[in-house]
Parts: sequence; C-alpha cells; structure tokens
Amino acid sequence: MAAEITPKRLELLSELVPEARVIGLLVNPVNQMTERIVTDVQKASQAKGIQLSVLKASSEEEIDAAFDTLSQAHANALLIVADPLFDSRQDQLAAQAARHGIPAISTWREFPVAGGLIIMARASQPATVKALF
Repeated sequence: MAAEITPKRLELLSELVPEARVIGLLVNPVNQMTERIVTDVQKASQAKGIQLSVLKASSEEEIDAAFDTLSQAHANALLIVADPLFDSRQDQLAAQAARHGIPAISTWREFPVAGGLIIMARASQPATVKALF
C-alpha cells in the first residue's frame, strides 16, 4: 500500500508547497519496497516538473546526515517514505525538518504535533490527511 500512496503524497506536498522545485525523498535502502517506491515517485515528479533528490538513511545518524544533504541540494520540501525506522524516529524527523525549515510529509499520525507539516496515510488509519498550521 505504501508504494501506491507515495506518489499521491508527492502530489499533495507539491500543492501545499507550490514553490518547491526540488523535493527530497527520504527512503530506507534496506526496505524491500524502496526501489519500487523511488521509481514510482520519480515518474510522478517528472510529470510535475519537480526535481527529486533521493536521500537514503538506515540509522539515526544517517537521518541527520540526510537533512544536511537535503539542505545542500536546496530542496524546498521533503517526502518521508513509510518505513518502521522512520516511524520510530518521527520526533527526530520533525525536529530536523523544523531546524532546516523544510516542510515535510509523513505517514505517522502524530507527525504534525511533533512539528511536521502534514500526514497522508491509508484510509484504515484514523486520519487520512491531517495538518497543523
């Protein structure tokens, strides 16, 4: 399901941050769905004329390093792919997004409360789209 919804999350993020010409895609390279998700999101980003910067992280330290790379790539927004590692590090992800001034979208329902821009998740979760402004 994550693979199908991720391109839609890119579309939503690009609508919420219309000035975003470069969007980061944070993936865990050890996740078996990563390659498919990256391919699908690249297609969606090309269709919208958005440059995609794929960032890989499989540890807390690599998450922090990914945000430094995101800043160097001059990304205007960040799409965080659903992954157990990222789900367990949402506070860190939201804090880094806030520190770097990067609007970010996640699937974790408490992400906006932690400081993230918005979530978009499967309909089976209590809230499909939730934002904190």
